[in-house]
Amino acid sequence: MKKQQRYTPEFRAEAVKLVSEQGLSQETAAKRLAIPKGTLANWVAASKASTRSSAPGARSAAELEAENARLRKELAEARMERDILKKATAYFARESLPGTRS
Repeated sequence: MKKQQRYTPEFRAEAVKLVSEQGLSQETAAKRLAIPKGTLANWVAASKASTRSSAPGARSAAELEAENARLRKELAEARMERDILKKATAYFARESLPGTRS
């Protein structure tokens, strides 16, 4: 029995955009992404249903999840950069102090 494939919210949102915004057929988009046509059809239907049920201008859950994941990744990168800069500052401050040896 084949293991069920898990797709990220970002991947789902991009797949739905191929159909809804770029005008590709579900079959063509599914072939390009190497996913079952039925899976993509379910995502498109869910996206349309959530769009209809939400207020005008509101974003779908998949879009919000994709943005959330992107922002979390961006935050992690910013924290890593901050930590590197803290260590570099401490290193160069130690080097510039008179009378200290490295």
